[in-house]
Amino acid sequence: MKNQLFAFCILTISFFSCQSGQSEQQASTTNEAAPAATAPGASLTEAEKAAGWRFLFDGQNTDQWRAYGGAAFPAQGWSVENGELVIQKSPNPRPEGYGGDIITKESFSNFELTLEFLLSDTSNSGILYLVQEEKGVPIWHNAPEYQILDNATYEKMDEVPDMATHRTCDNYDLQAAPADYLQPMQEWNTARLIVNNGHVEHWLNGSKCVEYQLGSPEWEAMVKKSKFKDYPGYGRAKQGPIGLQDHDHEVRFRNIKIRTL
Repeated sequence: MKNQLFAFCILTISFFSCQSGQSEQQASTTNEAAPAATAPGASLTEAEKAAGWRFLFDGQNTDQWRAYGGAAFPAQGWSVENGELVIQKSPNPRPEGYGGDIITKESFSNFELTLEFLLSDTSNSGILYLVQEEKGVPIWHNAPEYQILDNATYEKMDEVPDMATHRTCDNYDLQAAPADYLQPMQEWNTARLIVNNGHVEHWLNGSKCVEYQLGSPEWEAMVKKSKFKDYPGYGRAKQGPIGLQDHDHEVRFRNIKIRTL
């Protein structure tokens, strides 16, 4: 009887030892087989790749961007979080060197750009293009802008007397979209900007907001009625970097991609 009991114990220990070893081996195999994590929101279909699309920001790093007027990416104010490029809300008082506008290291002339953005309360930003860097001159003095704004909040604030050309997707201070195509707060929006031989289109969430021809009589008339009438270089460049504006409030960007036309 003692011998039988001893043998039973040996078999039981051996069984659980084998099961433990198999579990550890399976866990090890599972971990080794697990695919590397990809950044949220970063995706290119095979069709997009074939059409020439590529990332300006894929959720991993800011290698393709730098500060407007600087050689490096801002050390404070901008960050990469959960696959998103984030301009943080500015502290008060705002430290020197905090945030600021950023631009691509590469210049573009004819292109199609898409990106997703998420607003927060009082968000104010923009996508600028054909940027020309002039020492001591703000980015918006010469670069046309696809406006990004928390429309509802600014309409209540009465900060801007006429919101007609200052809402998201507008041709900033020149031309208004026919409707407000923004998603509800806390939902991602998709912006699309096309620039092709001076013909420009702004799109938001699949709807065309405005289109215009740089340098046309209609364009010149709009500029003369705007805040840019005193800036002779506004919208005159044929190529330049693309910029994202820091206007003191948080905005999140992801899946920033471009193709040349």
